[in-house]
Parts: sequence; C-alpha cells; structure tokens
Amino acid sequence: MVKPDTLQFLRELTENNNRPWFEDNKKRYEAAKNDVEALVGEVLVGCSVFEPTLAELKAKQCVFRIYRDVRFSKNKDPYKNNMGAWFNKGGKKASFAGYYLHIQPGSSFLAGGLYMPESKILKNIRQEIDYNADEFKAILNNPKFKKVFGGLDDHKLKTTPKGYDKENPEIELLRHTSFVVSHKVSDEELLDTKFAQKAVEVFKTLHPFNTFLNRSFD
Repeated sequence: MVKPDTLQFLRELTENNNRPWFEDNKKRYEAAKNDVEALVGEVLVGCSVFEPTLAELKAKQCVFRIYRDVRFSKNKDPYKNNMGAWFNKGGKKASFAGYYLHIQPGSSFLAGGLYMPESKILKNIRQEIDYNADEFKAILNNPKFKKVFGGLDDHKLKTTPKGYDKENPEIELLRHTSFVVSHKVSDEELLDTKFAQKAVEVFKTLHPFNTFLNRSFD
C-alpha cells in the first residue's frame, strides 16, 4: 500500500513545484520515497516468482528520481509530480520490456511493455509478430489480459512500415511503434493494504506479453 501522507505530499508538490518549498518539506519527501521503496520491495519479491530475473534487484535500482532534467524542456518545474518505478532485469536504466508503477494522485496506473524501442529492436519485434502472429494475438486476446489492460496503446504509423506489404493480414499490429499496455489505479486502491498483491497479479498477467517482446533482444 501507499501511505496517505505520500499522496498528500505529491498533491502539495504539484501546487508548490519550486525549490524553496521542496527544501522546507525535504523530510516529507524522504518519508514518501521510503514509503514507495518499501512498496516496490514487496512487488519485487512477488514478481520474482514468475520473473526470476527480478530476484536480485533492490528497490533503489527501480525507483526513478523525482528531480526533473529541465535542460531541454519548456517545462521548468524542477520536480516530477509523481513517483515511479521500472521493474526490469537490468533495473530502471535497462531497455528490455518490463513493468511500470506510476504513483500520482488521481492519475496512477500500472503498465508495461516497450515504449518507442530503438529501430533495430522495433524491426525485430515486427519480424517476431509477422512470424508468430497467432501466438502474439492469443496473448492480446486472452480474456484476463483484455479485462486488465484492454489493448495496446495507440502509438503507430499511419503508413506501412518499410519492408511490409499493406495487404499483410497483421499490418495494424505491424504499424505500432510502441508496444505498451496500461491499467488505471484509483487512490483508494493505492491506499489498500493489498495493493502490492494487486500489482503483482497485474504484472503476472503482463508477463507473457513481455516475454514475447523480449525475444527481440536475443
């Protein structure tokens, strides 16, 4: 679960996104960070049962910094208004398909897959889908998967990807430039003592999807 104080800190940070306020509330930030790391630790333990590559990770290897890089951004707010963690066999800096936890009052979610993979990996994923379309569609059309995630987020080309015929029966899947699914989480769910267990179950449903995508790295 996430403590109410953590959500309250993020609400107030959204309204006071400046260094003086943050410094005055540094202890509250540290408490929120520790709270999220404790949750991430629980989720790591649960997920390592079906994703053994996560067993050696520590929470700190998964949780993102709250400090924003504003060098190339029009938004000069120094801090994120959310806290997030990326569960991946290489930690938060790895590029493999993985699992994501996003904590933001009123806008939290659980997600996973691959967002905007580099061209070589995207090419490999398309080839994997083209060769094994029935397997991939079986994952996407699994009743539990559809209930939890719905379908793929709509990041795709309007044109036909290079090397494929527009008449290819899987052309709509092949047009995707990202392979991401997500599941909304309410504040009430975050505050529930069983939230870590829920997150593990959602990520377990996502596991076959990530396993398929990660073949593209082999």
